[in-house]
Amino acid sequence: MPEEPDIDERFNRYVMLSLVVTSVLLLILPMFFVVGKETAYSAYETGEDYQVNKMRDTFDEEEGYYVANTMSTPMLVNDWKDPHRTLLAIVGPEKPIDDTEAEEIYRFVTEKGGKVIVAADNTNANRLAGMFGVTFFNSPLMDEKQHFVVNDQANAISWKNVWTAASVGQDVDGMSPGAQMQGCTTFQIENPDGLKDCRLPVMFRSPTGLKFEPLLRDTENPDHREIMSLGKSSSSAFIDIAGDGDPTNLENPAPGDLRLIMRFDYPGITVFDELPNEGRGAFSSGIGELEVTGSIVFVADEEAFSNMLWDQSIALERGLNSDCQSVAGYTLNNCWTKEILNNNEWAGNQRYFKLLVHDMMEFDNANLSAQVKNDKGNFQVVFDESRHITGVVSAPFVETMGTVVLLTSNQFLKWLVVLNVGLLLLVAMMVVPEKENWRHVFDLTKFNQRPNKLEPGSYRDRVRKSLMTKVRIHNDLTRDEMAAMLPPEVQAMIGDPRLVELAYSQSRTYSPQELRKLMQAIRRWGKNN
Repeated sequence: MPEEPDIDERFNRYVMLSLVVTSVLLLILPMFFVVGKETAYSAYETGEDYQVNKMRDTFDEEEGYYVANTMSTPMLVNDWKDPHRTLLAIVGPEKPIDDTEAEEIYRFVTEKGGKVIVAADNTNANRLAGMFGVTFFNSPLMDEKQHFVVNDQANAISWKNVWTAASVGQDVDGMSPGAQMQGCTTFQIENPDGLKDCRLPVMFRSPTGLKFEPLLRDTENPDHREIMSLGKSSSSAFIDIAGDGDPTNLENPAPGDLRLIMRFDYPGITVFDELPNEGRGAFSSGIGELEVTGSIVFVADEEAFSNMLWDQSIALERGLNSDCQSVAGYTLNNCWTKEILNNNEWAGNQRYFKLLVHDMMEFDNANLSAQVKNDKGNFQVVFDESRHITGVVSAPFVETMGTVVLLTSNQFLKWLVVLNVGLLLLVAMMVVPEKENWRHVFDLTKFNQRPNKLEPGSYRDRVRKSLMTKVRIHNDLTRDEMAAMLPPEVQAMIGDPRLVELAYSQSRTYSPQELRKLMQAIRRWGKNN
C-alpha cells in the first residue's frame, strides 16, 4: 500500500517532464532550421530594391484591389470567399510547394476559377508547375540577343539581364507578324478591356527558363484549356548549368524555345455570383450561376516583381534606361525598340503586370453584375508569405500555424490525428492504476455541504425520502414491495413516533433545527432495531 502514492507521483512527474520537453522542442527546432537563412522577397519589407512592397502598394493603393496575405499555407485557397475573384501571388518561393498544396492550388484554378501568378527562378514551384506541363530550370538563363545594360555596371555586359516583348492574353507564337511588331498604345493601356494584338517590354534580372510539354489531356481534349506563351527568350538563349556562361558548352542546354512567361486559361467553370437583373436594370443584381475562367501564369523570375524592376523611378536611379538602344556608349543590335515599333518605351514592369492581372480577373465577364465589376475592392490579391524563410523569432509561430492548417485542411491527416489521440487515451487508461471500489457511505450530516444550495421547502421531503429509503434497505425490500405495504405496516417497521410523524403527517411543519435533530435520529435508527 505505501508504494502506490510513489508510483502515482512518479507517473505524474514523467508526464509533466514529457510536456516540458515537447514544448521546448517545438520552440527550438523551427528556429534551428531557419538559422542563417534570410527572407528575400517579403511583400512587407521596405527600402530594398529586391523586395516587392511596391507591387503590393500598387495593387492596394493605386489599383484599389483588396490586398491580403496568407502566412500559413496556400491550402486554404478553395475555402476563400469568391475564389474566382481572387488572385494568389506566389513570388519568390524560398521553400518548395509540396504535393498537397500543389493539388489544392490546381483545384483552385481548374475547378473554382481562381487566378494564380507563380514567379520563381528555381525548382521550388515544380510540383505545381508540373501539373500544368511546365518545368522550371534551376540555373540562370543567358540570352545573347535579348539582354540590356545597366549604367552602374561600369559598362559590363551581362547576358543575365534579359528582356522580352510580352503579350497580355495571346500566344505570341500565334500572333500575326504585324501584331507582333506593335507596341500597346496609350489608349489600349488606359482601356485594358480587349487588349489584343500588341506587346509590352518586360525586364528580368537573372531569370531561369520555362520548358513546356503538353499533357496527355491536351492531346485527347485540346479545347479543355488555352495555352499561351506570353513572353519568350530569343533562339540564342541557353541555360547556364555549367556556370561558365559558354553557349558552346554542351552541358548548357539551348533548346531554342525557352519561355519566360506562360499562361493557362480554363474557361467554362460554373460558380455562383451576382448577375445583372434584366428587370431592374444593369446595375441591379441577384445571385445565380456564372461561367468564369480559371487562370495561372508562370514567370521565370521573381525579380520581375521586385522594386527595382517594378517601379521605373527606382530603376532609373539604379542605372536602367527606358530605351535600350544605346546605354553607356554601348549599342545593342537587337533591342525591344526594334522588335516593337510604337510606344515601346519601358515604364517599369508594373505597367505590364497591372494589365495582366486585370485581364485575368473577371472584369470582361459580361454576365457579372456591373456593381461588382465597377469596384476593384470586390477583387482580392493575396500574397503567399508562407513560401518565404521565416525569421528565427517568428519561426515557431509560423510553422505551428502552418501545421495546424495542414492537418485541419487534409481529411486523411485530420483523421490520422484523431486516431493517434484515441491511441494515447487508450494507453493512458492502461497505465493508470486501478482505484479501490467505491464505498458508499449513508451520511446525512454532509447534507448542508452540497455545492448547490437547496430550496428550504424541499428540506422536509428530502429528509422524509431518506428515512423511507433507509427503512426499505434495512428490511431488504424492493421499491415495489415497499410501495405495496399498508401504512400501518410501515409505521410498525419505523417504530419511532417522531419519525412516523415525519413520514405520514401532512400538516406538521419543521424548523431547520428540528430537521437537523431528525436527521441525527435517522442516522441512529436501525442500530437498536
